[in-house]
Amino acid sequence: MRKTSKARWMLMASMAIFGTLGPFVRNISVSSGELALYRAVMAAALIGIFLMVTGQKIPFAAIRKELPLLLLSGMAMGFNWILLFEAYKYTTVSVATLSYYFAPVIVTAVCPILFREKLTGKQIICFVMSTVGLVLITGIGDLNAGSSHFTGILFGLGAAVLYATVILLNKFIKNVEGIHRTFLQFLAAIAVLIPYVVLTSGVTLGGLDGIGWVCLLIVGLLHTGVTYCMYFSSLKELPGQKAAILSYIDPLVAVLISVMVLRESMTVWQAIGGVLILGFTLWNELGGKE
Repeated sequence: MRKTSKARWMLMASMAIFGTLGPFVRNISVSSGELALYRAVMAAALIGIFLMVTGQKIPFAAIRKELPLLLLSGMAMGFNWILLFEAYKYTTVSVATLSYYFAPVIVTAVCPILFREKLTGKQIICFVMSTVGLVLITGIGDLNAGSSHFTGILFGLGAAVLYATVILLNKFIKNVEGIHRTFLQFLAAIAVLIPYVVLTSGVTLGGLDGIGWVCLLIVGLLHTGVTYCMYFSSLKELPGQKAAILSYIDPLVAVLISVMVLRESMTVWQAIGGVLILGFTLWNELGGKE
């Protein structure tokens, strides 16, 4: 019981920390690709230390056949971060986050094609209502919603597609534990992001001020390294449904920070759209297999 309680608090804390990512990203004046690279490097270093301290060895011989999938999922993860960071630049943190949380809906729609899973009536309802929620978030009919807002939503949806890709690829990876998988995915992301950054923005760390450096360290070490260790350590002790419910702390915290701390505007229809996306994706996860 004590283990479960500790795991629950660890998962809640990690989700709350994930939800505070947006404001920190906005204070780091480097390109999205560069930020994604630094995030992956710092997180991989911290998780590597965690694995060594806890004596967890990666069974490379047993997972050799799955390394290509890990490479692909790591690539998708790296570019998923880039698009999410771009979304923060063009629209509010709340809208970017809610657009990003359309990923489970994409997975629900694609699974019947890839895995020959039959869509249930409940899943169809969840897909339709979440899509309605997304339409409301775009602010259709709102004269104050400019092109920048829609660009941010498109970046958020692009990030959601790539995150859904990571989830789907992980379904094919059977022999790698969660923390090992993420560590190897971070290494794959680094391998892909280094040439991307060299060919695009280059290294511009010299332009960071003191606040930028602090935020960069927080995003890389806390939001990614420490939080992923907490996240995967807690998942081992919690039922799947409970973990799914607690994971919605992330977007809720992001929305609250956007509206109450950053004072970003959110219309009533966008709020309703957010409730539809989060509510119906959560309902879709309840009652199924853990």
